[in-house]
Amino acid sequence: MAGWKPIKRREFVRRLCRLGFAGPYSGTRHQFLVFGPHCQTIPSNAEYSVPQLRMLLRQVESILGRKITPEEWQAL
Repeated sequence: MAGWKPIKRREFVRRLCRLGFAGPYSGTRHQFLVFGPHCQTIPSNAEYSVPQLRMLLRQVESILGRKITPEEWQAL
């Protein structure tokens, strides 16, 4: 069973694009991705820690309306 691992920003954006998000687009302070009428802000750190990754994925899960398992995330 795979667990959550830190991830580089570029890889995070690539995986969200595979989930159907469009972008990234430039905002005033941060870039963002778009999924229908929803926007997901992308923090500008080079790498996301596990707590930050989980926080971002909770936001993504609420946009998608479903859970993302660690196995599914690693497979993207």
